[in-house]
Amino acid sequence: MAKRRPVISKWYQDVSEDEIFEVVAVDDDSGTIAIQYIDGDISEIDFETWQQMILLPAEPPDDLRELEYLDDEELDNPRGNYREPLWEDPFDDSKSDGDEDDY
Repeated sequence: MAKRRPVISKWYQDVSEDEIFEVVAVDDDSGTIAIQYIDGDISEIDFETWQQMILLPAEPPDDLRELEYLDDEELDNPRGNYREPLWEDPFDDSKSDGDEDDY
């Protein structure tokens, strides 16, 4: 029986470990498959291990909040901790007070 080849960006369920993961890379030269679990952990397995695993196709998570590497604060503020600079840009003409000479 021929085993299914890993497909990048497809999700699988490892039946014996009861874990869901996505294939993120396949390296034919080294014979390895990079996978990312739903909690964000990344792992690497070889083709031989892949052939021995009992895998089922799985659906990707419905909500990114299920992925632990993005917390609620990061999802609410996608720009991160960006703050406006505390200094004024000397080349910004939009904040001119009108006392300066135009060149």
